[in-house]
Amino acid sequence: MRSFFFRCAFALVASLPLAALSATAADAYPSKPIKILVGYSAGGAVDAIARSVGQRMAATLGQPVIVENKPGAGTNIAVKALIASPPDGYTLLLAANALAVNPSLFQPVPYDLERDLTPVSLVGRVPVVLAVREGSEIKTLAQLSAATKAKPGTISVATPGNGSTPHLAMELFQHTAGLSWRHVPYKGGAQALTDVLGGHVDVVAVNALEALPLVKGGKLRVLAVMSPERSAVLPGVPTVAESGYPGFESSVWYGFVAPAGLPKPILAKVHEAVQKALESSEVRDQLAAAGGVALPGAPELFGKLVKDDAARYGKLIREANIKPD
Repeated sequence: MRSFFFRCAFALVASLPLAALSATAADAYPSKPIKILVGYSAGGAVDAIARSVGQRMAATLGQPVIVENKPGAGTNIAVKALIASPPDGYTLLLAANALAVNPSLFQPVPYDLERDLTPVSLVGRVPVVLAVREGSEIKTLAQLSAATKAKPGTISVATPGNGSTPHLAMELFQHTAGLSWRHVPYKGGAQALTDVLGGHVDVVAVNALEALPLVKGGKLRVLAVMSPERSAVLPGVPTVAESGYPGFESSVWYGFVAPAGLPKPILAKVHEAVQKALESSEVRDQLAAAGGVALPGAPELFGKLVKDDAARYGKLIREANIKPD
């Protein structure tokens, strides 16, 4: 009995320094620069949002926030770099929909969403749009649907690539509307838009950020936005739901994740810094300029969004037999 009590007492004492160390680390956080990983090249939408939000986070946390671009493998390189990092709050990832898509799109499965990651905060959402060149005979989504049904498989739709969010949004709409398009994948949205403007492809599915300059220049006409509500920068364009497909929506979202095992006190500090950043006019204006909206909220809400999207797009990927480029 005496031995039993001795072992219990020893275990309790041995655990105290670890608990104290954990509490001290949380109290001292942050004591050095914080890194935001981005799985896309510099100059893109995710990179720009990471830098804007990071700048505001730095003001709140009192430490520099540095953006590090790690493009490649459909963002899997950046995600794996995050997972390999210590769960101490000094390495974060600004992710987009690919985070939820890739476990179903790639084989072998590159990571486990629940086991390997900690959701921190949703940042915002930008709608996917369906658009045609200004001179196209197709003027509305209803006309596009009618033309497709008259000659199934003849209407071509460009996307930024197999497994991209616009591609999956396009596939999801096809399933919803009972249509059959000919998919033309590209290595990014710029070339897809170029070929639609040149008349080589009929329609393009792309995020609103990439389409806006061409819309403002009178070269591209947006038939519908796939967000739940109309875009503030495209107020005259109906949603897909308004165009005869109630309940349909598909958007590009952005959100912060950290490695699994991030201590709750540090998670709370990072989350608070992101929420304050989303309150700033600079961040909100940047998202609005891209046709998007800021979406602050609890880590649990972002975690549910990722989980729900993983299930929704995973089902679509299996049924449509979608493969990565």
